[in-house]
Amino acid sequence: MTDSSTRRTVLTTGTAALAVACVGCGNNNGNGSSTTSGTPTSSGTPASPASPTAGASASGSASSAAGNALAQTSDIPEGGGTIFKDHKIVVTQPTKGEFKAFSAICTHEGCTVSRVVDGTIDCPCHGSKFHIADGSVAHGPATRPLPAESITVSGNSITMG
Repeated sequence: MTDSSTRRTVLTTGTAALAVACVGCGNNNGNGSSTTSGTPTSSGTPASPASPTAGASASGSASSAAGNALAQTSDIPEGGGTIFKDHKIVVTQPTKGEFKAFSAICTHEGCTVSRVVDGTIDCPCHGSKFHIADGSVAHGPATRPLPAESITVSGNSITMG
């Protein structure tokens, strides 16, 4: 009986420590999102990385707008994207003015994707990568694309639905 109690204690303590360690991972903008950009876009020019103020404006727009506002269009870097972990969605801008949204849950084992770089949405767990333009698999082990999510772009605002 003591062996199973000790094992349970070790497993619980280890899981809690791992969860605490992972809280600081990623480039979180304070609103449950992380922004990353790609390098070359289809035009061959580097995408603009999100500025520190982008997170502040995304946070402000999400809290001040009614309901399901995610971000401003300027918060999504061209050739890159932003992961909204709280909503389990990633919004990309494959080309200037074109915005796409996909589930942020990898179709391989259900991990949350962690970054958008070099034209792909990347999963940290097993290395799967998905194209920012259509969510299709760029590199396995995933075999299914990220499901598309519904967003609405109205003026400079991006909302869910």
